[in-house]
Amino acid sequence: MTKIMKLCKVVKPGIFTTVQDLGRHGYQRYGVPTSGAMDSFAFVTANLLVGNEPADAGLEITLVGPELTLLDDTQIAITGANLSPTINGCPVAQWQTLQVCKTDVLSFGRLKSGCRTYLAVRGGIAVPIVMNSRSTYIYGKFGGFQGRQLRTGDIIKAYDSPTSKSRLIMPSRLIPQYASELTVEVVSGPQLTYFTQLGIETFFSSSYAATPEFDRIGYRLDGPEIEKGNLSAMISDAVPVGAVQVPSNGKPIVVMRDAQTTGGYPKIAIVTTPCVSRLGQVKPNDRVKFSEISLSNAQKRLIEYGAALSQIKRNLVELA
Repeated sequence: MTKIMKLCKVVKPGIFTTVQDLGRHGYQRYGVPTSGAMDSFAFVTANLLVGNEPADAGLEITLVGPELTLLDDTQIAITGANLSPTINGCPVAQWQTLQVCKTDVLSFGRLKSGCRTYLAVRGGIAVPIVMNSRSTYIYGKFGGFQGRQLRTGDIIKAYDSPTSKSRLIMPSRLIPQYASELTVEVVSGPQLTYFTQLGIETFFSSSYAATPEFDRIGYRLDGPEIEKGNLSAMISDAVPVGAVQVPSNGKPIVVMRDAQTTGGYPKIAIVTTPCVSRLGQVKPNDRVKFSEISLSNAQKRLIEYGAALSQIKRNLVELA
């Protein structure tokens, strides 16, 4: 039986810190969202930096980081958004293996770039598996740590795994840069014909700002109104992750990892899988533009993204 250790105590939880893995797949037919890390590239990299499997559970930290007191010696890695991490008040590097010791205090400061930071610990976070995943689904109150975000006083546990002698780092040329303006690739949505030609042109030519109404369910964007035609034949249907819905106000909503599985808003486009992860680092007031690509090119992007994830481990190098 795998030994479990007490990893850390939550002194401050941050704004929104949850346990995630790579998602709960195969249950959308029952109305259960996939959940999982919003930025899968950063999440997988964090795990590989500490010798974990890509899908082992870790922490997803949004905008404001927690303060954690370590309860045992272990190795960690911090990737994704730059939230100015420190150990015992001293700045530490991201995208590399870090050794931490019992009583160390890991905390975060000013947000410098991106939106979501990932914290992986050697062995992985120890929480129950629910429907083949350890991801938290907040709105269903299951998965992760007691089906909720972290709170002050929580004791987080991890699977005990001997620390490795090797310490790894992601080469700087391969570390993503999180800009405040992002162009995402999309394919035509299933209800594209429900929009006027003017509405379609507006969608693809405009820049939209992420509003404060953003979370793991989706991003409400603000910008020019997208004109729709006759919706009398519109019925509710499946809503995939990355769907761009347009409600009655004409302002797009991009569906993300915790979104409902069906809906009645017309979908003008679907964001490609790699760009869904990039959208996971968008924060309020960042700007998003949409660029249409063919379905065949979207399939190529998916294959390339899968290859990029599988190549992360071989791209890591040992620290001197």
